[in-house]
Amino acid sequence: MYADVLIEYTNKSIDKTFTYLIPNELISIIKVGMIVNVGFGKKIVNGLIINIHDTYDKDYDLKSILNIVDTDLIFDKEMFSLATYLAKETICSKMSAVKCMLPSSLKLGSKKHDYNKYDTYIKLNDSIDITEYINKNKKYPKRIELIKYLKDNTKVLKKDIKSSVLNTLIKDNIIILEKEKVYRIVPNKDDKYIKPILTKDQENAINSIELNKYKTYLLHGVTGSGKTEVYMELIDKVLLLNKTALVLIPEISLTTQIINRFYQRFGNIVAIFNSALSEGEKYDEYQKIYHNEIKIVVGTRSAIFTPLKNIGLIILDEEHSDTYKQETNPKYDTLDMAKFRAEYNNAPLILGSATPSLESMARAKKGVYALIEMPNRVGKSILPKIDIVDMRSEVSKKNYIISELLDNLIKETLSKNEQIILLLNRRGYSTIITCSSCGYTYKCPNCDISLTYHNTNNTLRCHYCGYTIFKSSNCPKCHEESLNYLGIGTEKLENIIKEKYPNSRVVRMDTDTTQNKGTHEKIITSFRNYEYDILIGTQMVSKGLDFPLVTLVGVINCDTSLNMPDFRSGEKTYALLSQVAGRAGRSDRFGRVVLQTFNPDNQYLEFVCKNDYNLFYNYEMQFRKKLQYPPYYYLVSILITSKDYENVDIESKKIFNYLKNNISKSSLIYGPTPSLVFKINNIYRMQIMIKYRYDDLLYNVLKYIDSIYANDRKINLEVWFNPNRM
Repeated sequence: MYADVLIEYTNKSIDKTFTYLIPNELISIIKVGMIVNVGFGKKIVNGLIINIHDTYDKDYDLKSILNIVDTDLIFDKEMFSLATYLAKETICSKMSAVKCMLPSSLKLGSKKHDYNKYDTYIKLNDSIDITEYINKNKKYPKRIELIKYLKDNTKVLKKDIKSSVLNTLIKDNIIILEKEKVYRIVPNKDDKYIKPILTKDQENAINSIELNKYKTYLLHGVTGSGKTEVYMELIDKVLLLNKTALVLIPEISLTTQIINRFYQRFGNIVAIFNSALSEGEKYDEYQKIYHNEIKIVVGTRSAIFTPLKNIGLIILDEEHSDTYKQETNPKYDTLDMAKFRAEYNNAPLILGSATPSLESMARAKKGVYALIEMPNRVGKSILPKIDIVDMRSEVSKKNYIISELLDNLIKETLSKNEQIILLLNRRGYSTIITCSSCGYTYKCPNCDISLTYHNTNNTLRCHYCGYTIFKSSNCPKCHEESLNYLGIGTEKLENIIKEKYPNSRVVRMDTDTTQNKGTHEKIITSFRNYEYDILIGTQMVSKGLDFPLVTLVGVINCDTSLNMPDFRSGEKTYALLSQVAGRAGRSDRFGRVVLQTFNPDNQYLEFVCKNDYNLFYNYEMQFRKKLQYPPYYYLVSILITSKDYENVDIESKKIFNYLKNNISKSSLIYGPTPSLVFKINNIYRMQIMIKYRYDDLLYNVLKYIDSIYANDRKINLEVWFNPNRM
């Protein structure tokens, strides 16, 4: 018998299977989807079995499969179908797709390590005459005591025994050790959990969704309308059908609250899967899912690739979030993968959001998706009052960071023992440091960007390549002590707030404070338990978090996202501000929101204040139609990169000309132009953008161009369908 094997290398030039002979001793064991060792050239590598067949029509000798790496783990038909679809959608090699879908602990080509965790137990050796041993060792009472204890307790954890004679009894073979595999994450169900009474909106949403049928639903519910409860009620129904559910969330910061709710209700049939888990934890959760010990998976983007079987429901919560799009190769959209798995399993797909993406709402209005509206908050909670503050007039009062209104509301909120969230969507201390004497600006030597100052450790960092230096007190060029700190980040805001409100308890949540494992959970839990009064953070504090005591939300600089050179900046601003405003007044307490801006007449801020999604949608759709942007047109971004500027310039022009002559004349091509950040880590970046509606030629043309540069060591090509940004 023969096996077609996909080799562990991701190089596109060998993106095909190679045939190997199956040794007689493996014929009865080997299966499609197993990982095996094979000889490839002069090396021994891993490979994935794609097909097994009885005949082989070539006349040259074949190498044999050497051994099976793991008889227990099999990449099944659904997983390989998904990998094939992923490779096609992103124009990557099949092995790149396979590796993307596996956790690091199981990746092909990685060094094998036993990620299993074991508890060691001690027990008496049944093959030894214990009575005889006791009679011979009566002068050792501690040994006798431990033996009698083990007689009464069949199996005892070794770490629980502090006796000094334990090692002696193990050496004498009276006590033997047994290892038992355990999981690192063991959720508990809360027996006291009481299901809340559903609102009419929630009941309508649940009754509108048809199970056992593939269909996409857009659940448009305002913040605080109880979408999570709808999800859990539907999952209850799915479990009664003996099926499973996959729940995707956009941010690791959301995991703590939502997973606790799922643990309380469903207990140990829930698995969690995200990048914040340790390799051992990811290995455990993956194994639990693979071995059908799990009925519900809750996780971020990568959870879409977990080997959950017999799926009856897939949910994308906060579907508008751009974190569902992977920005490194393969550049997939989680929504596309979710649609594939939902259709494969004949299951409904629910897209939930208070601020749906324009693409999703447009599909819903055309009837491609079924639209379900939840316009009311649960219980006595009402939407907060939103005020816009013109910071231009505040500057004359020397209120550069905190406006007079926000200052008064912070003091009032603190006096009532309520909580505050302050959003500033930029981390670090100062975004730019310049010299007032000579004009010198600290810039990254590897990237086309200024360095951000972090006061905590007195470093300047590049947030693209990671380049870091210590900041001196004098200008490195003219050596004068005349450095100016421009711009503000969350670290500087934290210092200002602590100084301005010295009796308040302040905590900051951004990428810098949540690098260590468990820090997201610790900050969120502490804030929810009222250990802090004020939470300062970037956009990770804007979505999905539910704090009953939060009655005030302040946005320090709305203009950060408004001024981005991106056609989606208005949509992203509306979503961000609406979401963070939704954190206020989620209980029976009245909420207030303050939006600080230097551009108070901006249309998108008005939409946020009115909490009118339809007004925003209609306005934005006119703009998109006029300028031929999604959802009226599809986009493709082609990124051409090289260490040599001349190379990237020449090749990008060649690609542009080839596209112009070979794709549909109705498609629009722009470029080549320098990317938004032209140089990252000493790599020059040029970009070509294509807008199209229907173009039967485009995919094959892109695949051909990609194949041309597959083995080019000087030029790298990345194709991104429906990119996050221009």
